[in-house]
Formats: sequence, structure tokens, C-alpha cells
Amino acid sequence: MKTINRLYSIDRKFVGFVKFIFEAYDGIAVVETIHPQTAIIKLHIAPGCECDVDGVLIELKKEIRIEPVNGSAAGSF
Repeated sequence: MKTINRLYSIDRKFVGFVKFIFEAYDGIAVVETIHPQTAIIKLHIAPGCECDVDGVLIELKKEIRIEPVNGSAAGSF
């Protein structure tokens, strides 16, 4: 099964919290820390769960900074 991968920049102090939230939604996505110093994370999203992940991200964005990392910036990771 191939996952959909997306990169995000978040507030560094919330990396563990975001991992915990996605772990609670069993199986929709796995969070990988790509660059700890700048808090770049990669979401490995299970096929068919993109809408669920987007919903979680919308709610999280109400409380913390989460921004997609574009392709050119992602090349350095």
C-alpha cells in the first residue's frame, strides 16, 4: 500500500502533540519528523484518508501554526 506524503512546518513545541493526535486517529496517518530544528514534519497518509487528515489539520490550525511546505523547499530534506 502506497501512502500519500505531505510536508508541513509547525511550531516546534507542538511536534509531539501533533504526533499524539494522529496516533489517536488509528491508521489515518503517521507523522515523521524530517527536520527537528525547524519542525518540518512529513505526514504519511493512508490511501482514502486524505479527507480525514484534512479535517484534523483544519481543527489543529485553529490552535497552532501548521503550514504546507512547498516542493522547492522540500528538496533540501
